Amino acid sequence: MSFSYSASTFLPFRDMEACIAARKITREEITQHANPDFRIRVEDDKTAFYQAFANDLVDRIREARDESRDFVGILPVGPVPQYAEAARIINEERLSLAHVRTFNMDEYANEHGETAPPEWEGSFRTAMWQNFLGRIDEDLRPKEENIHFPSTANIGDYSTMIEDAGGADVCYGGIGWSGHIAFWEPQLGAEFDGDLDAYRAAPGRIVELNPMTVMQNALHSFGADWSWVPPMAATVGPKDILGAKHRSFWLDGYLGGGISWQRFIARLVAHGPVNEFVPGSFLQETRCDYTMLGEVADNVEIAMS
Repeated sequence: MSFSYSASTFLPFRDMEACIAARKITREEITQHANPDFRIRVEDDKTAFYQAFANDLVDRIREARDESRDFVGILPVGPVPQYAEAARIINEERLSLAHVRTFNMDEYANEHGETAPPEWEGSFRTAMWQNFLGRIDEDLRPKEENIHFPSTANIGDYSTMIEDAGGADVCYGGIGWSGHIAFWEPQLGAEFDGDLDAYRAAPGRIVELNPMTVMQNALHSFGADWSWVPPMAATVGPKDILGAKHRSFWLDGYLGGGISWQRFIARLVAHGPVNEFVPGSFLQETRCDYTMLGEVADNVEIAMS
């Protein structure tokens, strides 16, 4: 029996036809795309998924060393498991990261736009040191001055800092439940009045988190306590992500029990219309590796149990 309704008014993207079309994309169809440089892959083995992510990062660092050039990377806080594996490989190989310059994607901020201090347990700086940088042997780590995090103090210049470093060789990331990349949220699209070129050129800034982002991050990082999630963040912009020489995005949003919060948005981002209200959709126009865990690629279905 059919039942017609519109999407909730709080959602910036409300094209129901596009949403229905994305929803209907099967697991067998999901890797097909008109842009051959937008390479979609499904990995069913979770260990292999994170191993591939770790190998991708270390391979690029090693390649830059062998070519006697700097490696400049935009790094997300999550997914997380690949960082421990990458650190293990780096330590085992005695791979020096003296030529590595890292720019973290984002950092939480309060309602006044003041970014979290590194001592706060929920800060992304803390997470990166716990999960990656602090696991690397001290003599192999990047130089302290080459490790960057966005903050209230530097966000106005953050995009320029990346450019001055030679531009990012690669931007790693994931896709948010809202469709965001980094913390560049869908509601920001309204500011550009349909000017997609201006949107693509937008630099990093302080943003208010979308309600879906608050709920998503509450679930996977804050014990489901939405009051614990800060309301704002400093983030890189489309200019930084789309301007990187390559993009490598990894989607592992599986909660267990057959439930993946990423199953629909993975499809809308990869196969829906390119538009400013689904920020991740702009990846379709680029050279990008887009790897999904098998449970994320599974069909979108109603489950009443």
